[in-house]
Amino acid sequence: MKNLRICHLGKFYPPAPGGIETHVRTLALAQADLGANVQVFCMRHDPGPTTTEWDGPVEVTRFGRALSAAKLDYCPDLVAALRDVDADVLHMQVPNPTMILALLAARPRLPLVVMYQSDVIRQRLRSLLFRPIERLAYRQVRAIVASSPTYPGGSSFLRSYGDRLQVLPMGIDLKPYLEPSLEDRDEAMRIQVRHGRGGPIWLGAGRMVYYKGFHNAIRALTRVPGTLLLAGDGPERQALEDEAKELGVSDRVVFLGNLHYRAIVPYYLAATAFWFPSNARSEAFGLVQVEAMACGCPVINTAIPHSGVSWVSLHDQTGLTVPINDPLAFANAAQRLLNEPGLRDRLSEGARRRASAEFDHRVMAQRSLDLYDEVLTDEPVPHLASRPRLIPSQWS
Repeated sequence: MKNLRICHLGKFYPPAPGGIETHVRTLALAQADLGANVQVFCMRHDPGPTTTEWDGPVEVTRFGRALSAAKLDYCPDLVAALRDVDADVLHMQVPNPTMILALLAARPRLPLVVMYQSDVIRQRLRSLLFRPIERLAYRQVRAIVASSPTYPGGSSFLRSYGDRLQVLPMGIDLKPYLEPSLEDRDEAMRIQVRHGRGGPIWLGAGRMVYYKGFHNAIRALTRVPGTLLLAGDGPERQALEDEAKELGVSDRVVFLGNLHYRAIVPYYLAATAFWFPSNARSEAFGLVQVEAMACGCPVINTAIPHSGVSWVSLHDQTGLTVPINDPLAFANAAQRLLNEPGLRDRLSEGARRRASAEFDHRVMAQRSLDLYDEVLTDEPVPHLASRPRLIPSQWS
């Protein structure tokens, strides 16, 4: 459909940090490159009035917040803007209670697609109280999109909308990872000299919060040689530093702090494997796995029930998958990479191939436009046979 008009409804938008924020920007820009007219409505992540700006071809309106309480924002200009939005389809990211309430107040008569990023895991009581309001908004939803075919099976909320569920894997601009610059390759060599000490380098990355499972990575390190580099920061960092000291591996754990998203490329290139030990469904996808895969860095991840993590990087194809909260199994997987001839090279090749085929931003954008065609015409698009489908076995 040419000149399709799309309005993305997000919580925030870069330069606000966050994986969902980055995803919205990547999708919006890629859709615009394919010829769509794209705009974004979101809340301001900083104090100030409502503003409109351009991010390349994408118009971004950031709505000023008059009040904020209990993770809800009151944005006076948002409801009026939704009533008058000039679009063919709305695409909303959830969880997003502020935008859901605004949609109920504005009642725009436009098809709505919802990207369901994650169930609310920790604030269950608050989520349950909000569910009746959420279901009112979902009456106008034409399609609910999960980022993997495995995630809906663990969500009682999503299972009640089985007739509307679709799959749209997230993607990124893979070029900096598939085709690293000379500077990145040179820096990778320096990282190996600086941190390798003649042994393997293991890399982990992400916000240091409970569900990332980095404590299991540190425990696994006691059973394997090499140095563990951890990129990121967060409330669990001090506890992780303390654990490394208690286990006697503090000299082999390096806390890199937050890195610019492109600055991590040399670390993927230098690493023997990317360690992704997350242990809860709060980790619904794990986009950093795609970065590592595109760099040819095999992933050791975990089999989180009804999460997309082990679907993104597949066991024995792009990496190795082990049970959650099992440092011994994690260490054994790392030892396999070191000891089994040809294994790392085979997984590296498979990782790059899968990243290119499934998780490129252009693939994601085209799939999204095809999905909108289905929504707007109420007819399936014939050439979508290759799009990932929900896995029935995960619904038990």
